[in-house]
This record gives sequence, C-alpha cells and structure tokens, in this order.
Amino acid sequence: MDEHGYRPVAHDHEAFLEKAMRRKGFSAVYDDLGADYELVRQLLRARMKAGLTQEEVARRMGTTKSAISRLEGVGKHSPSVSTLRRYARAVGCEVELRLVPVAASGSARVPRVQIDAGGRRVASR
Repeated sequence: MDEHGYRPVAHDHEAFLEKAMRRKGFSAVYDDLGADYELVRQLLRARMKAGLTQEEVARRMGTTKSAISRLEGVGKHSPSVSTLRRYARAVGCEVELRLVPVAASGSARVPRVQIDAGGRRVASR
C-alpha cells in the first residue's frame, strides 16, 4: 500500500457476469453487444500480453491515454478499421476481419470466436 492508501481491487469478471446475467433485461442487451465485448476482451488481452500500459500504447499510436481508454471500453464510440490496425500494430498484432454467414435458421446470433494475441483463432463458442 502506498502513502495514499491505494489498494487495487481484484475483479472476477466471470463472477460479475454470472450475477449480472440474472438481472432482468441484461442478457438481451449483452447478447446484442456480444461482438463489441469480445473485441474489447481481445484488445485488453493483446495489450496485457504485450506488457503495455494504456499510456505506452497511446504513445506508440501517437494519441492520448483517454483515446485508448475509450477504445478499450464498450460504449457509443465504434473505432474505425484503421484505428484498430494502429492499435494492433502498437501491441504487436494484426487485425483480421471476416464476415460470417448467419445460421441457416435465420437467427442473428453471431458466433463467438476467440482470437489469440497473434491474431489466430483458438476457439469458437
């Protein structure tokens, strides 16, 4: 603990998500934003694997920490493909974009694909 009393709080995302999914309406909204959340998880995973802070990524991209914070959050801002490419290069990755056909049933469900920090597909859900 430092002189200001700062103590980081551990965050168990899986436990948080499990609890949140029980809230009325949360699951539908989360499913609608599933691809957005998956992208954010991939961004964070790649930055952590590269051992970089938001400040370091911002410096490599020629932008600000607050811009990186917005990029790594799910919200109203959707990054451009060129911004994603710059971020990927900053953390030692490449961007791979694909269009995936909707399931034959006509469902709009988007398959969840897990990509490693090197941009390789490692699993599907």
